[in-house]
Amino acid sequence: MTLSSMTGFGRAEGHYKHYSWVWEIRSVNGKGLDVRMRIPPGLDAFDQFIKTTIKKEITRGSINVLLQLSKEETDTDVKVNEAALDKLIGVAKKASVDHDLPMPSLDSLLSIRDVVEIILTEDNENQISERNDILKKSFIEALSELKSSRQEEGLATRKMLSDVIDQVEDLLNQAEEIVNNQPSLLKEKYEEKVNALFDNKQGIDKERLAQEIVLLATKADTKEETDRLRAHIASARTMLDAKGTIGRKMDFLTQEFNREANTLCSKSSDIALTNIGLSLKTAIDQIREQVQNVE
Repeated sequence: MTLSSMTGFGRAEGHYKHYSWVWEIRSVNGKGLDVRMRIPPGLDAFDQFIKTTIKKEITRGSINVLLQLSKEETDTDVKVNEAALDKLIGVAKKASVDHDLPMPSLDSLLSIRDVVEIILTEDNENQISERNDILKKSFIEALSELKSSRQEEGLATRKMLSDVIDQVEDLLNQAEEIVNNQPSLLKEKYEEKVNALFDNKQGIDKERLAQEIVLLATKADTKEETDRLRAHIASARTMLDAKGTIGRKMDFLTQEFNREANTLCSKSSDIALTNIGLSLKTAIDQIREQVQNVE
């Protein structure tokens, strides 16, 4: 199972005798799985089938299911009230003879109310069962198209995430180069401040000076943060290639990314390192935004 987005669309059309229909399934991001349906009256039994089928295929997302079902009223039966028609014909013949009038047409007699009754043929249980079976197969087709749509968008999301993770790694490489020079920079800056206070270094305890510089360097040491960031990069790449759902795991990982980037900025004693830390936070925000739509 490749990385899947939570956004997608699936559609399927179907026909059975005088029925025709269209299934449409839309999906957007959500914290869990939320299924909402709009189906015609009389098909309440589909509720459980739809929910169960979706749960087997999808774990996260807000899903909206729409079924548009139409029926052509072509199957009809005609019932003629022959007793009434015979009486009408008799009355018409007598009136024609008695009053020297032309006989009315058969169309006119048949158009009289209650002489002819149009009866719509109802579907029997077997026909309804067959129709419902085909409706279910059609729904599965729409769901399959939805999954394909989510996976296609997932591929694009994976590419974006992979590119941003590469960017994070590049920024981390730059940060580590600066970090390697940070102790000497700290020593130089601290000595400059001390020299500004003490003329000709008189009264300076060199051992105490060394201790203070070591203490500052220890507080500013970011190796632990950069090591964790590198481990997070490896974890992120592993997740992108993993099977199953990774959205929640990636969301948690971005929080860990952000925590280390914040600490890196707070420990920085170099404007270049601070700028890299801010760029890291921007890249991590991009990851977090994309991850919100990952299943």
